[in-house]
Amino acid sequence: MIRSVKGTHDILPDKTGLWRKIETALHSFMHKYDYGEIRTPIFEKTELFKRGVGEETDIVSKEMYSWTDQGGEKLTLKPELTAPVVRSFIQHNLGSQSAVNRLYYMDALFRRERPQKGRTRQFHQFGAEVFGSEHPEADAEIIAISYNFFKNLGIGNLTLTLNSIGSDDCRNNYRNELRKYLKPFSSNLTETSQNRFKKNPLRILDTKIEHEKEIIKNAPEIDNFLTDDDKSHFEEVKSLLNDLSIPFVIDSQMVRGLDYYTRTTYEITSSVLGAQDALCGGGRYDKLVETLGGKPTPAVGFAAGIERLLLALESKTAESGDKVIQINIIGLTKKVRSKCQVLAQELRGKGFSVSTDLLRRSLKSLLREANRNSARIAIIIGDDDLANNTVQVKDMGTGEQITIIKNTLIEHLTDLDF
Repeated sequence: MIRSVKGTHDILPDKTGLWRKIETALHSFMHKYDYGEIRTPIFEKTELFKRGVGEETDIVSKEMYSWTDQGGEKLTLKPELTAPVVRSFIQHNLGSQSAVNRLYYMDALFRRERPQKGRTRQFHQFGAEVFGSEHPEADAEIIAISYNFFKNLGIGNLTLTLNSIGSDDCRNNYRNELRKYLKPFSSNLTETSQNRFKKNPLRILDTKIEHEKEIIKNAPEIDNFLTDDDKSHFEEVKSLLNDLSIPFVIDSQMVRGLDYYTRTTYEITSSVLGAQDALCGGGRYDKLVETLGGKPTPAVGFAAGIERLLLALESKTAESGDKVIQINIIGLTKKVRSKCQVLAQELRGKGFSVSTDLLRRSLKSLLREANRNSARIAIIIGDDDLANNTVQVKDMGTGEQITIIKNTLIEHLTDLDF
């Protein structure tokens, strides 16, 4: 009898129902945040992952399924999704079509690693990416999407771990100090870590080897090397998460397992999973588009494992949403930015599809974007509204604009007849 390949599994009819419910819930949830779905081919040129993910990562150095086809081209089954999405973003010139691109995906991936509970050689991930915004609002939005999706599915005991690994100047200075610290321990490092010591010592912080974990416990911390701009960016990310009532803990040695990250990195775990507790991870990668041949474009995103999500859900099921009204929220001043993010989260929780500005643009350009998005309502908030606890509600179809008390906004929107 021919059996399935080690590390792969059939999804039988008694399980596919739950998969479909998760997929439906994801599509509905991402629509509320105004994200569009992207799908990329199952295999790519091997060079894409070597350049994008990093040759010293475990994924590229140990785990990829690669081959040379009959035409002599080196190809690889996708081991992760960010690099292919970036390749597509560049190839189709999406940056020239829109100042901000919000994309999400769900796909099968392949890595030849040791199979264990929640980890297989063919596995599935979903995730999201934002291209075009360097501002902390984009970081906070991506983190909020991942955290709130798990929360809405009823997964308990969530922990969001956060760090900033800074910009290029910060990491260059930190690498030098980390090498100085690690040099006396070089003979105790594994061959893999010794190679990483030469090429990218930050990778050693991601070690899974117990005696190496002990070595790095007293290593210099990267937050002591952050530039003023890095610190300001990270402080604003944390402030926005506090405003959104999303709790987090700081881990200054968390670097994530891929080379392309800059500034914000994060992971979400749940203790209901046991030892293998990771649900998702992500962060900012402002240099990756340029590294892969595109124009300099800031970006931030996350990826999450569906098999891990299934384990966490156990007997729970995901709910799909009803038809929603598209709303664009427009903040007129710096003072109201945080309030716009909080209001958007409240409205999404009530089933509305909401888009917020990530580029701090003018009222005129944001109203133009609302029309492009076919938004039915624009909610405009200025300093006077903040002081008076009001909002401006503009019907994008009729052009009528009224002032209402913020506390009555949800009731007002629910009563609208479209």
